[in-house]
Amino acid sequence: MTALATILCGGAVAGHQRSRRRAAPSLHVRGGSASDAAHLVCGRKLRPALFPASSFGTLPLSSPGSRKLLRTSASAAAPSSDSQGQAKPIGFLERYPALVTGFFFFMWYFLNVIFNILNKKIFDYFPYPYFVSVTHLSVGVLYCLISWSTGLLKRAPMNSTLLKLLLPVAICHAIGHVTSTVSFAAVSVSFAHTIKALEPFFNAAASQFILGQQVPFTLWLSLAPVVIGVSVASLTELSFNWTGFINAMISNISFTYRSIYSKKAMTDMDSTNLYAYISIIALIVCIPPALIC
Repeated sequence: MTALATILCGGAVAGHQRSRRRAAPSLHVRGGSASDAAHLVCGRKLRPALFPASSFGTLPLSSPGSRKLLRTSASAAAPSSDSQGQAKPIGFLERYPALVTGFFFFMWYFLNVIFNILNKKIFDYFPYPYFVSVTHLSVGVLYCLISWSTGLLKRAPMNSTLLKLLLPVAICHAIGHVTSTVSFAAVSVSFAHTIKALEPFFNAAASQFILGQQVPFTLWLSLAPVVIGVSVASLTELSFNWTGFINAMISNISFTYRSIYSKKAMTDMDSTNLYAYISIIALIVCIPPALIC
C-alpha cells in the first residue's frame, strides 16, 4: 500500500511538473539540490516546495464546517430539491403556463356564449332585463358570501376610504351591466356583441383624452377596421332598433369609465375581493330600478 501511494503521489507530482513546464520552462526547486528534491516527493515539504501556499485555500476541505458549507451551497443551488435530495414535482401550471392561460381564455368565451344564449331565451318568456340583471349580480354576490363564510376566500377589510374609491367603479359596473342586458333583450345577441366590439375604441379614446396617456398611431389604425365593421353591420342589420343600439353604446361608455376609475382606485386588495365588493355595491344600486321597472 505504501508503494502504491508513493507511485500515485509521484505520478501526480510529475503531471503537475509537466504542466508547469509548459507555462514556465525555467521552473526550479527552491533551495537544495536535485537529491534533496527527490525526498520532497511525498514528504512534508512537498506543498511549500512545489506548490505555493497561495494556490491552496485557507479553508481546510476536510473540516466539518467546510463539508456543511458545501452541503448548504449545493442545496441552495438546487431549490427544486427537498431535504432528502429528491427533486420536487413540477406542477402542470408551471410546466405549461401558456396552455393553462389558453384554457382560461377558451372557457371565458365559451361560458360567455352560453350566458348570452340563455339570456336571450329568458327574454322570450320574461321580458324584464332589469330584474334579470339583479339576478345575475345576486348569484355573483351569493358566491362571494359563501366563499367568505367557508374560508375558501379570505375577506379583505373594508373602510370608508376604500368605499369612496370603489363607489364610482361599482356604479359604472352596474350601469354597464344593466344596459348590456337591455341591449340583449332589444336586439339580437350577435348585433349587440357587434356594437360592444367598439369597447376597445372607447378605452383607447379615454386613455388618450381623459387619462392623458399617449396612444400609438398604429393602435388607432388597428381599431379602424373595427369601427368600420360595426358601422356596416349597423346599416345592414335587420333587427336594428335604437333601444338596443343606444343601450349597447352606453354599456361601452360605462365599462370604459369603470376601467378608468379602477386604475385610479388601485389598492393592495386582491382582484377577487375587489370584484366581490364591486358586485355587492352594484347589486344595491340595481335593486331600486328593478323594483320600479
